[in-house]
Amino acid sequence: MLQIHSSLSALRRPVVPFTSAACGVASARRKAHQAAAIHAIRVPQLPSALLTPIRSATQQKRAARSLVTAAAGSDAAQYDFDLFTIGAGSGGVRGSRFASSYGAKVAVCEMPFEFISSDAAGGVGGTCVLRGCVPKKLMVYASEYADLFRDSVGFGWEERPAPPHSWSSFIEAKRKELNRLNGAYKNTLNNAKVTLMEGRGRVVGPHEVEVDGKRFTARNILLAVGGKAQKLDIPGAELCITSDEALELPTAPKKVTVLGGGYIAVEFSSIFRRFGAEVHTVFRQPLPLRGFDEECRKFMSEQYAQTGLQLHKECNPVEVKRGADGKLTVVVRDKDGGLSEVSGNDTVLMATGRTPRTGNLGLEQVGVKMGPKGQVVVDDFCRTSVPSIWAVGDVIDRIQLTPVALMEGMAVAKSVVKGELTKPDYTAVPSAVFSNPELATVGLSEEQALKSHPNLDLFTTSFRPMRNTVSGSPLRTFMKLVVDADTDRVLGAHMVGDHAAEIMQGFAVAIKAGVTKAVVDSTVGIHPSAAEEFVTMRTVSRKFRNGVPA
Repeated sequence: MLQIHSSLSALRRPVVPFTSAACGVASARRKAHQAAAIHAIRVPQLPSALLTPIRSATQQKRAARSLVTAAAGSDAAQYDFDLFTIGAGSGGVRGSRFASSYGAKVAVCEMPFEFISSDAAGGVGGTCVLRGCVPKKLMVYASEYADLFRDSVGFGWEERPAPPHSWSSFIEAKRKELNRLNGAYKNTLNNAKVTLMEGRGRVVGPHEVEVDGKRFTARNILLAVGGKAQKLDIPGAELCITSDEALELPTAPKKVTVLGGGYIAVEFSSIFRRFGAEVHTVFRQPLPLRGFDEECRKFMSEQYAQTGLQLHKECNPVEVKRGADGKLTVVVRDKDGGLSEVSGNDTVLMATGRTPRTGNLGLEQVGVKMGPKGQVVVDDFCRTSVPSIWAVGDVIDRIQLTPVALMEGMAVAKSVVKGELTKPDYTAVPSAVFSNPELATVGLSEEQALKSHPNLDLFTTSFRPMRNTVSGSPLRTFMKLVVDADTDRVLGAHMVGDHAAEIMQGFAVAIKAGVTKAVVDSTVGIHPSAAEEFVTMRTVSRKFRNGVPA
């Protein structure tokens, strides 16, 4: 049996199919060595029952490799690069440096760095690092101090006016950090031996990219150009800002209207409110944060009102106009057709979605199939309708989260360099909304779970955190577990409250591993903490049987 096991291991050892000119001699030697090794194993002595699955697996791997390399041709030396990536955001950088680590010759192009993006400006690091997640989180941190100063009074600190905040000093500190990160990402590419080109790239052929007039050939092309904020098509839209400009405001606004009910809208609403602004949030749905668990959405709406946000639900903005005093007025129409105005705004922020940045990339001309939103259509492996062109991140409009783009980039690197067709795994992807309060989630919402699991047990709890009972803050915490009653498996976890994202990241590992409610119940909590409530919810709050409340 030991001899058979060793033979199986030798046969199943993966063979890297990458054959660049630089690796040609080594590849030939390796193949000769492998052939000799396989011959020495004396495969005919193995039982035929064992050989059948081995042959099947080998055939599958060969078929996969042929699919990856068929369009590129057998002579990789004819190309300037093995992989050329357009866009040096999170997904593009990750895919490029992993491809290089696997032995590929890789180049990536990106437009010059500016704090506000445009068709001519971007920056190595992309949206998340330069004008998205990172600077937004820095603004969240800055705004939180206002709450901490106020809450400290309940713990005996002398009550006095909050110290003045220098908006310009904060913007300067933020810019310094973003410049550092931009340089760090460039160093990462350089250390990974990836060629970085500054300029706007476009596809001019299945294996050809043009960067500011200069053309390069590539065995494979990776599209990682991300997305951009979009505005509503209403009169006065040009008077509004997007999230890009919100991160670069010269002064802190005193009154703001935010148009939109998604996570970007509620995050900036909370930021400006904590800085002391009067904030109006206008959205079309009955509740903000469409797509999240319905019970969480209701709870969040109640908590937003407690923080002082003025929510205008089921309203559509129809016009933005500037008065003689320079202030902005937003005209909104409610669900009954009535018109009202929110006037006196210093700023109106449109947080009304993002669209893939695919304009003028030349994709349709080379046969890349596009979706109705301008997104690049890809298969399960992030491959476009042109076999040598791949795409990851916001440009494919699947899950617009940085860690997802990182996962997709790594999958493409394995597919195009190692010949191992790799599917990104979109199950149990955690996410967070950094508003006040914070929301974090992983797995299925109650509504999603009911579509495929008719028997559910729902465990919920709501409480006032220890800090808030002393500080006087009215905000509460909410937790929820969605459990499949048939298997006891935890399908989803949701939390509203302080540090929700930090807590949910750990829970994501458990749900990804298939944790059951019995295991959660048997886990010892950390006391005193909010997180321990997840392992002390013993009583079913609600249940469904055969898809109906029981």
